[in-house]
Amino acid sequence: MRVAQLARKGPIVVTGAAGFIGFHVASRLMRHGAQVIGVDNFTPYYDPRLKEARFAHLCAEPGFTPIRMDLADRLSVQSLFSDFQPSHVVHLAAQAGVRYSLVDPHAYVQSNIVAFLNILEGCRHFGIKHLVYASSSSVYGANQTIPFSEHSGAAHPISFYAATKRSNEAMAHSYSHLFGLPATGLRFFTVYGPWGRPDMAVYAFTHAIAEGRTIDVSNAGRVWRDFTYIDDIVEGVVRVLATPPCADRNWDGCAADPATSSAPYRLYNIGNDRPEEVNRLIMIIETALGRRALRREVPLPPGDVLETRADVGDLRRAVGFAPATTLEDGVTRFVEWYRHFHGSNTTSETERQTLVAV
Repeated sequence: MRVAQLARKGPIVVTGAAGFIGFHVASRLMRHGAQVIGVDNFTPYYDPRLKEARFAHLCAEPGFTPIRMDLADRLSVQSLFSDFQPSHVVHLAAQAGVRYSLVDPHAYVQSNIVAFLNILEGCRHFGIKHLVYASSSSVYGANQTIPFSEHSGAAHPISFYAATKRSNEAMAHSYSHLFGLPATGLRFFTVYGPWGRPDMAVYAFTHAIAEGRTIDVSNAGRVWRDFTYIDDIVEGVVRVLATPPCADRNWDGCAADPATSSAPYRLYNIGNDRPEEVNRLIMIIETALGRRALRREVPLPPGDVLETRADVGDLRRAVGFAPATTLEDGVTRFVEWYRHFHGSNTTSETERQTLVAV
């Protein structure tokens, strides 16, 4: 099923539409002609003004219907499905952040467990053709096998955030098995780009370096992440949405996997498959900004791991996913957006040339 055909099937609900990935997914779907019902509750986990700015851009599009709603409210979610009769759901709303889950675990139960159950119930009772939902690379936790594969273990998450996302995968599989709900989970790996989350490394480092503040660097920067540019991620999400899983191989355009043949359920890594050291990321940001970073070396925080790397072979075979954006190009684009959004904060050309030459 082509994305343009998908857009003609009915409205598409995108939850977390004021969030980073949700904003970009909603924008891409509308460019393909889809009617998007964008849902968000604007939690203050980070500055809500950034969420409001994203949402304002979406609201300016004729294909967008904004809904401010707490998905943990069961009756409100029932009304959402009843009122709009969506054909597909992209569920990206969640309480994010490994470290914050040490501070307020109850927020993760409400946003990641209760709200997800409400979404599953809506999909079940209103005949949703495909649910695509956000999981996380954090579910691999204590797994020592690199690259991380969907076919290896994820039974030992080491943060409560990861535990809730692993629970989502189990919940979705049960609904898929019991009720025939086509569901695909995506384990995201360190997404970055314009309109990104301020708590993520690329944004946080850029902001601090631009303002001349010190950045905390874990394990002397000897940490590797599978940084994935937002445009590559969105392309993968939209392709997956247009390719529902199936329990057999008779549905046109579906993705089947004999390992889960009893249910129309799939689980994919979505990442860059080329991990980069954090030290190199910092160097690229320094060059793009024309400023040196002030560093403070700190231990690796609880719940973090030294390396993440996605095995994206299954996703590549299923939908042709092929991330193409280099870290240099992606960070440069992000810094350009950052300057525009926050206002110019630049060094002189002499300082820039000196930095580049060092």
